[in-house]
Amino acid sequence: MDLSLLVENLAQVRARIEDAARRSGRGADEITLVAVTKYVEIEIARALVEAGCTDLGESRPQELWRKAEQMSDLAVGWHLIGHLQRNKVKRTLDYAGWIQSTDSVRLLETLEEQTDGRSLRLPVLIEVNISGDTEKHGFTPQELEGLLPRLGKFSRLEVRGLMCMASLTGDRDRAREDFANLRLLRDRLRPECPEGVSLEELSMGMSRDYDVAILEGATIVRVGSALFEGVRP
Repeated sequence: MDLSLLVENLAQVRARIEDAARRSGRGADEITLVAVTKYVEIEIARALVEAGCTDLGESRPQELWRKAEQMSDLAVGWHLIGHLQRNKVKRTLDYAGWIQSTDSVRLLETLEEQTDGRSLRLPVLIEVNISGDTEKHGFTPQELEGLLPRLGKFSRLEVRGLMCMASLTGDRDRAREDFANLRLLRDRLRPECPEGVSLEELSMGMSRDYDVAILEGATIVRVGSALFEGVRP
């Protein structure tokens, strides 16, 4: 296992982020790279953090718990980016600084209940099924419009923005269309946000399409395989 490749891959990903940010009229410091470590083991995840990538994302709560416990000596910002069952909320909140995948009112209510006693509000993103794929989680755009007025009532949650996944069946052009649609939805709804709710963040784009996501306004990109090419056995 050649961990030196990890540093090279990280540099290449950051260079691509910088180029896409420049083309979108922004700076690279306006884009947060979340490294998705769900397919790699602790040794690789630790090396990534030590190389300077300190925001890590996991799809499965149990895997987030495991890695967070074994990497507790490192300053890591953990993001839960996959479906979260309500019976796993309490333990997940012991480790995750961000929940990017809030996909139901019941989950939002449980997060609100379980964050009682925290000194800071919990940053969350609202997951939107922008592609309309039936197998995906998330609110439809129409559901989000109805949900928006209620979001201000969650006093312990800090709604920062929206998250989506591009269609699994399309190419980069289809992905870009999905990302553009999420941005347009955000721009349309932002003036209607209740007090305490912000839709500034757009988490969209993965290894195959994070550059076009940035061109369409992404502020957070979730990159996995592009970082670990040639590193994993």
